Amino acid sequence: MNNPGFSEKPQNSSAESGDEIPPALRDTPEATPNQVRHLQPMVLVIGGVVGFIMLAVISGFLFFLTAPKKAAIQPSPTSSTPGNAQSGTSVNPQDNADTVLSHLPYAEAPESELASISRDGRIKMRKAAAQKYQAMVQAARSAGVILVPISGFRSVKDQEQLFFEVGAQRNQTPAQRAALSAPPGHSEHHTGYAVDIGDGATPATNLQTTFDKTKAYQWLEANAARYSFEMSFPKDNPQGVSYEPWHWRFVGDRDSLETFYKAKNIKPAKIPQ
Repeated sequence: MNNPGFSEKPQNSSAESGDEIPPALRDTPEATPNQVRHLQPMVLVIGGVVGFIMLAVISGFLFFLTAPKKAAIQPSPTSSTPGNAQSGTSVNPQDNADTVLSHLPYAEAPESELASISRDGRIKMRKAAAQKYQAMVQAARSAGVILVPISGFRSVKDQEQLFFEVGAQRNQTPAQRAALSAPPGHSEHHTGYAVDIGDGATPATNLQTTFDKTKAYQWLEANAARYSFEMSFPKDNPQGVSYEPWHWRFVGDRDSLETFYKAKNIKPAKIPQ
């Protein structure tokens, strides 16, 4: 007996194919071969860009690790060795830590570099300077002028005695004494290139400003440059040292020229009177 309202076939019958696959899965499209072929070039491009970026980053990092680092340039410390100690440009004595009372530092010449310029052998200069000095003396004598060496090389120890003991005897302050004599370690006589010259005909003018009235001075002023000598402390000299017409220095080779180069380029300094 058939019940009214019910169909002959069950509602969940599997007679119709495909009804067991969910609609969402059944409707999903599958990639076609044409779509795959279009995606491959894009994947290659993207992969290449990413690879290039990674290679650049790695190369930069390796370069940073292996590249030599530039060392910071440090100012050269001032040296007191002849030949390079006085090389340089204009400086103010107050800005130079090695300058004492307007006098520049000079190293002591080695004994092996010295040669005698006096008959008794006590007064010496460096060999190159001594040779030129002797030639200058001979030339002056030919002109009737007698050049006499008063002082040449002085050690730092000798200069210490001269500066402090003589200064105390004359009741001079260090600044006052510095106008007449350099502090130890700061005298041109240490270099072996400096010489104090007198006139053999007028010894009373030795180490006096009146030496500039003698024939010896007049001859030196006209001819000393030919033998590579120059006056160290003319009037109103940049170092502020008292006028010393008797004090001359040799500048006839590279070492002596560099030794005194700085002294010729410093600014004036005032010495208390």
